[in-house]
Order: sequence, then structure tokens, then C-alpha cells
Amino acid sequence: MAEADAPPTTLAALLRSARQRLSQAGIDEAALEARLLIEHFTQTDRTIALAHPERAVSAPEARAVAAALDRRVSGVPVHRIIGQREFFGLTLKLSPETLEPRPDTEVLVDLVLPILKRLAASGACRILDLGTGTGAIALALLQQVPTATAVGTDIQPGALVTAAANADLNGLGARFATRVSNWFSEIDGRFHVIVSNPPYIASKKIETLSREVREHDPIQALDGGADGLEAYRIIADQAATYLEPGGVVAVEIGYDQREAVVASFVARGFAVAGQSSDFGGHDRAVMFSSDGFKAPAAKRTWQ
Repeated sequence: MAEADAPPTTLAALLRSARQRLSQAGIDEAALEARLLIEHFTQTDRTIALAHPERAVSAPEARAVAAALDRRVSGVPVHRIIGQREFFGLTLKLSPETLEPRPDTEVLVDLVLPILKRLAASGACRILDLGTGTGAIALALLQQVPTATAVGTDIQPGALVTAAANADLNGLGARFATRVSNWFSEIDGRFHVIVSNPPYIASKKIETLSREVREHDPIQALDGGADGLEAYRIIADQAATYLEPGGVVAVEIGYDQREAVVASFVARGFAVAGQSSDFGGHDRAVMFSSDGFKAPAAKRTWQ
């Protein structure tokens, strides 16, 4: 191998070359993604990179980064390559059966937290997370409310394996149970809070999604039927049977679905108890109650 073709030998040099390659491939956040990949495969962090840019990079590390860059350029999302993603302060492992949790979903957690804390202060508080995937929503709520317990459901057993592993990874396993269930089909008992980030992309729009999403997130977690609203109708139809008095149902929604989702729940006796927008100002989460409760507006400060 010619000297000019030799892999970078320091963190600084590796970061420069990785950033350049991703940028040339048209990846929007090339600098951030290059840093994430290098930190993961060299077991370093930003502090080390800033304080010791001359730190030597071993040949195995350089090869691992090169292979990761190849995968990223081919369309594999950076967090799929790393195998995990941060969500609401938690580290969550990913698997092929799970949707990659996005920051926008954190507004759903913010929306639910005030009522969850109020309910938990009065005694036991049970959460049902429909279509839990990685367990992101339920586990974030459990972390914030130490007396709560949660059941996460999914139609994919592999997703539940991942969710249970994430619960253990974050010290929440004792308060988190999983169950294979098609929405409420295998659920019994009542819950104080029912949450869900259901599939809400209209079937015909799946092909318009970015290849990172279309090719690597599970289709079952994306496809919401002909109009994208199929899951909301099911939840609205059945949630009251599983809701404790004073409890709430909260769902993530697509940016243009608020009116349709609200209409579906209101037609079944629910009232809007709160709603939130994401960092882009789009409608992102709505909370409903069946007893007229209304929560104070939740607002996330994005940094």
C-alpha cells in the first residue's frame, strides 16, 4: 500500500477524512455522523478528541471505521451502524424489528409526564405502551417516575426481546414487562396511562420516504393503512375498556393528522387533554381523557 493510501493514524486525521467522505456522499450532517462513528469504533468521546487529537488510531479501529463509512454511504443510518441511540437520556439498543426512536417522540413523553406524576403521587400507576418497539416511551416514563410500572406490547417478539434488554440496560427491568399483542388483543386489566407511537404513514407514501427509513425501519412500524389512521381508530375504539378512571391516552401523530385523530377519539367519547408540537413547530402528540381532565400545556426546550 502506498504511503498516501495508508489509513489515518490519529483521531484528528481520521475525523477529517471521515467527514470529507460523508460530505462528498451528500450526507447532510456529515460532521456529526463522522464523529459518532469514530467515537463508537475507537471507544473515545468528544473530550478525548479535543484534548488528544494526536491519539493514535490502531489498524483494526481504522478498518472498522472504514467499513462503517462504507455502510453509511450505502444508505444505512448511522445509529443502525452503531446499534444504539440516545432517547430522553437513555441508551437504547436497536434491532431490525424496532423503529429507530427519534427526538420528536420525546414530546410525547413530555406531554404525559405531568399527569403521570400526579397519578403516581396518589398510589400505584400502570402504563401500557402499545407497539413499544425499543421500549423508548415506556422506559423514559419509568425513568422519570420511579413508582410507575409498565407493560410494553408489540406484534414482533424480536422487538420485545430488544425492549426487555433495554429495560435491563437502563436499570428498569424490574418495572417493565413485555407481551406479544396485536394492539389490545392480549391485554387484560386497566392502566392509568396508555401511550403509543403507532404506524401513521399512509401506505402509498411509504415509497416516498428516505431510503434510510424505507429500507431500514420495519414496515409494520411505518404503514398506517390506506389513510395512515388505521391504528388510531383501533386505539380510540378500545382504549376506554383498559383505562382507569382519571387516566389518559396519548399518541404521537403525523404533522397533518391532528384534526382527523382528534375527531376519531372525540367520536368515541374522549376529550382532548393536551397536545404538543415538535421542534419544527409541527403537531406531534395529542393526549385524551374520558372524564374532562385537561393537563397544562407541555413545552420542550430544544437545544
